[in-house]
This record gives sequence, C-alpha cells and structure tokens, in this order.
Amino acid sequence: MYYCESEVQPEKFKNIGHAMWWAVATLTTVGYGDVYPVTNVGKFLSAIIAIIGIGIVALPTGIISSAFIEKIQSDKAKDIKVCVCPKCGNKFEV
Repeated sequence: MYYCESEVQPEKFKNIGHAMWWAVATLTTVGYGDVYPVTNVGKFLSAIIAIIGIGIVALPTGIISSAFIEKIQSDKAKDIKVCVCPKCGNKFEV
C-alpha cells in the first residue's frame, strides 16, 4: 500500500510504518477512517485486504464460537439425569 499511495498521499503514508497502521486497521476490520486509499490501485488492493481481513478475523471467530456451543451442549447432556417415580413409574429428567 505504501508504494501505491505514498506519492499521492505523502502526509498519510509517510513510511512503511504508517502503511502498516492502515493494514492493521483494515485487516482487523476496525477501519478508523483516518487513512484510506485514493488511487485505483490502492482501492483495489484495499478491497482485497478487507476481504482477507474478514477471513482472518470473522471466520475463525465463528468456528471457535461454534466449538464452544457444542462443548456447552455436550456438557449439559452429560448432566441430565433420568429419575423414575416410585409410585407411578413415570420417568422425568432432573
């Protein structure tokens, strides 16, 4: 991004460190709006990086959340006890 935008926006992309700041904000989908690309190449690269950011952050979050839910449900299933009423013989879960 530095090489795409530094000539057009030297105050925003002063060095590789500033470009890295933009990359981190974009990859993590925070997008503060303080730095953004204005060239066509920069916008295209930005779109690719934003999609990669979704894959890096959002997809693993969903997978991890799903695993937590499965674990909680399996733990709850282990805790269910079936009791039988000695008078009527009906079964119920406790």
